[in-house]
Amino acid sequence: MRIFVAGHRGMVGQATARRLRELGHDVVTRTHAELDLLDQAAVARFFATEQIDQVYLAAARVGGIHANMTYPAQFIYENLAIATNVTHQAFVSGVKRLLFLGSSCIYPRMAEQPIREEYLLNGKLEPTNEPYAIAKIAGLKLCESYNRQYGATHGIDYRSVMPTNLYGPGDNYHIENSHVVPALIQRFHLARISNSPSVLIWGSGRARREFLYVDDMVEGCLAVMNLSRAEYDRQTDAMRGHINLGTGEDVSIAELTELIRDVVGYTGTIRYDLAQPDGAPRKLLDVSRAKSLGWHATVPLAEGLRRTYADYQEAIRPVEETEQVQAHAHA
Repeated sequence: MRIFVAGHRGMVGQATARRLRELGHDVVTRTHAELDLLDQAAVARFFATEQIDQVYLAAARVGGIHANMTYPAQFIYENLAIATNVTHQAFVSGVKRLLFLGSSCIYPRMAEQPIREEYLLNGKLEPTNEPYAIAKIAGLKLCESYNRQYGATHGIDYRSVMPTNLYGPGDNYHIENSHVVPALIQRFHLARISNSPSVLIWGSGRARREFLYVDDMVEGCLAVMNLSRAEYDRQTDAMRGHINLGTGEDVSIAELTELIRDVVGYTGTIRYDLAQPDGAPRKLLDVSRAKSLGWHATVPLAEGLRRTYADYQEAIRPVEETEQVQAHAHA
């Protein structure tokens, strides 16, 4: 099939495109310079000319708690625009199958644990990432709505998965704007090579999070996309048309921090900045639907972190590392 992977330069898109190519598909990608997904007309021209069979919508503006709090307007606007432009133009051009990748932050801040798919919209969102969460909720509701209105008449079958916190090769390692795993890898690495006596971590360390290795997530996406329509309908319903992807296990941020410190080889002190927010106290997904499909995560967290740190070491350039050490020393 001819499959468009939107967001192929990000961690999720890279892993998705790589796996689809391994399976023999014709994977179509575009850089931001070649196709701005915020530009509705450009997206329309792309779909009108490329004869796409399927779409994996992995493109998004993403980041950790600092980035979400600093750029709320960009997070809601860009993610809404990407979801609406790609989904609608895929429909207009006759694409029958699309997979939208969401995020576990769509669920209420104080949702009962583990979080089942039907808990969506049952309570208030976590304030620190509410704009991003609302955009992701809108994306999955777009898929549901197009299915409800056009499924029977046009054969539309647009699906959604809600992965837990993802990590792995190809991640964004920006020290402030990245997610927690790459941010901690970057922070501990720089502290180690600069001999910093301590590393400061946001929050108390008590918040609990679930982490899924990106290649495991891709296999989950393929499992969902390969379901027959009858089986997908059996697993979901018209107003809750998404499936959670996760490991079914979580760790505290303090435990994660210790794991990453060991992987990086940092021997200094860890300090916690209690003036900074923890975010939601816990986010653990119920993954019984996904497991009923025969899918489950296979990469243990410690092993995934080792692979991710190895990727980080391969990715950084010496000149960048020198500049980052200098900036870290003056932070």
